[in-house]
This record gives sequence, C-alpha cells and structure tokens, in this order.
Amino acid sequence: MKQENINRRRRKGGRPAKNDPATECVMVRFNAREYARFLTLFEQSGVKAKAVFIKARVFNQPFRVVKTDRAALEYVAKLTTFYAQFRGIGTNYNQVVKELHSNFSHKKALALLFKLEKLTTELAVTGQQIIALSKEYEEKYLQK
Repeated sequence: MKQENINRRRRKGGRPAKNDPATECVMVRFNAREYARFLTLFEQSGVKAKAVFIKARVFNQPFRVVKTDRAALEYVAKLTTFYAQFRGIGTNYNQVVKELHSNFSHKKALALLFKLEKLTTELAVTGQQIIALSKEYEEKYLQK
C-alpha cells in the first residue's frame, strides 16, 4: 500500500523541472528619459524579452544591434503581393480553359484561347522584368 502511494506521488504532470531555475528577482526603476533610452537600446538589440536584455547587459555579454531597412521591407511586401496575384492567376488559368471549352463552340474557344495566350506571354515578360529588378535591387541595396 505504501509503495503504491509513493508511485502516485512521482507521476506529476506538467513540464520538466529546470536544472538551474532562476528564483531571484531584481527590480529596476527608470525615470522617463532613462526609460526612453532603455527602450531604444532594447529595440536595437533585437532581443524578444526585456529581462533577457537587462541580464545580458549586466553580465557584459555582447550587445548586438539589429537594424531593419524600411525600404527593403516595403519592397519585399509588395513583391509578396505580386507573387500572391501570380499564384491566383495560375490557379484560375485551368478553370478558365475548361469553361471556354464547355460553354463556347470550338472555333470561338480557340479564338478566346489565342487572346488568353497573348496575355499570358505578356504576364510572363512582366514576371521576368520583376525578377530582373529584384536581382538588381538585391545587388545594389542589400549588400551584406
């Protein structure tokens, strides 16, 4: 009976205990100017938690500054929307061809497919121009 009670106590749920848990807490107070400076340093560091940032600064760990280029972010965002539009066109392409064949005569469907083919080649040329511009942008402005 005692052995059974001991086994029950050992089976605890939850996540495993840490080897060296952080149990001590230190509090820091800033005035408005100091806090503004702290926040700019914290944002530049790229660290996700303020406590981790403070701990790294106290123990003289290296301080990394991560800067984001707003222009590059905007360019990538617009490029992503272009990509989404291209994917949308690709998924609808087959549906359009099926509808042309099912709803129009053979001759009319071929005429419309010819127009669709011309527009598709224009779209492919535009896609190649986007790729070329992206490579040029990467070489000029995104140098590591």
